[in-house]
Amino acid sequence: MPVKDSQQESQVTATALGPWPGDDPLEASRIVRGELGSPHLPFLVELPERGVGSDPLGRTSSVLVDLAVDAQPYGWRIVDRPGKDMRRAQSALSTDINVLADVAGAEEAPAQEFKIQLTGPLTLASGLHLHNGERALLDYGARRDIADSLAAGVHDLLARISTAVPGARLVVQIDEPDIASIMAGTIPTSSGYRTLRSVPGQEVTESWRTLVEALRVAGAVEIVVAVPEIEAPFDRVIAAGADGIAVPLRALTSRQWEQLAAAVESGKRLWAGVLPVENPSAQLPRVPEVVENVWRPWRQLGLPAHSLRSLRVTPSAGLAGHTPPSATAVLNRLTQVADGLNQLALG
Repeated sequence: MPVKDSQQESQVTATALGPWPGDDPLEASRIVRGELGSPHLPFLVELPERGVGSDPLGRTSSVLVDLAVDAQPYGWRIVDRPGKDMRRAQSALSTDINVLADVAGAEEAPAQEFKIQLTGPLTLASGLHLHNGERALLDYGARRDIADSLAAGVHDLLARISTAVPGARLVVQIDEPDIASIMAGTIPTSSGYRTLRSVPGQEVTESWRTLVEALRVAGAVEIVVAVPEIEAPFDRVIAAGADGIAVPLRALTSRQWEQLAAAVESGKRLWAGVLPVENPSAQLPRVPEVVENVWRPWRQLGLPAHSLRSLRVTPSAGLAGHTPPSATAVLNRLTQVADGLNQLALG
């Protein structure tokens, strides 16, 4: 089991999910690291506004080993050899890591932990297309190849991040936004006239386990799988060996809260999407309201106050649709919420 710092483990912390507004990695990195100082969890920003290759699929595809992609009008396609689109994605990621190293190197108090995000293997297979234009998700062999390729690529990626933030413990967030549709068999074919067959739950677990184990070998101390709340397969996340679950709290059912409570009691972490951010122009909820939205079900489930320390609080979604000032305000509010929950945890 990964060893975690007692200070980090003893309190609620804040982070965000990765996507950030604008196209300036230096400005974004400075804001994130300024707002999410210790004990909170800064992260490598994703700037999709930069265009092709900076979107989640292109960014994670740039990490793949022995699998190349290019951009087509209908999305990313697996090809025989890397082209300009994959090189663009790799260049953008390298730029972000270099900027991170510059910003981290100038800090008097380096981050104790640092997070990166990756699109998970199932959502990657859903978004990547084969030579014939059909989704790779259709083909078991393609799904397996993508999972293996991603697992092989994380070793070099985490080594580069470790060099940029020396001494920081690395945390990895695996994003699977399409997982409910993948398991329900509702992902449309490329023609849109039918849907792809559902992926069996056991294969989902094995695919995640392959990546989780590779990340552990590569040095990750904490790995969470981020899923939407609707039909979220919490049991599969836990069975895959992940350290925790990242999920928005806004529409969880009583049954889902019970599953999360059981996970917390077994030592897993909950990354709680406590701040609704889908509407960038909407006013952020007040801190006491957000704290109560967490504390009420926590108390109803009979979880002790001190177990709140297993929480990281996050927005309900990425912040790419915001302006830099409003995204910064979200981070600030999250750290305030973490403080409020810590007061409850301490009794």
